[in-house]
Amino acid sequence: MSALFNFQSLLLVILLLICTCTYVRALFPSLIDRNKTGFLGLFFMSARIGERLSPYVSLACLIMAATMLIQ
Repeated sequence: MSALFNFQSLLLVILLLICTCTYVRALFPSLIDRNKTGFLGLFFMSARIGERLSPYVSLACLIMAATMLIQ
């Protein structure tokens, strides 16, 4: 089943996108910061969400990991 049709997989993809963009921005800030608009602006916004809401994102990752282990 595709990740777009399964809600749990969609949440997992969004969390991984946020965490990956935040990590890449920490290593190479110019790579993410130069694309603030358009389709590639999605990566900039994901990095911002990861930076500003990091406790909540990490809690969501832990919850997602627990649900994956339980299933």
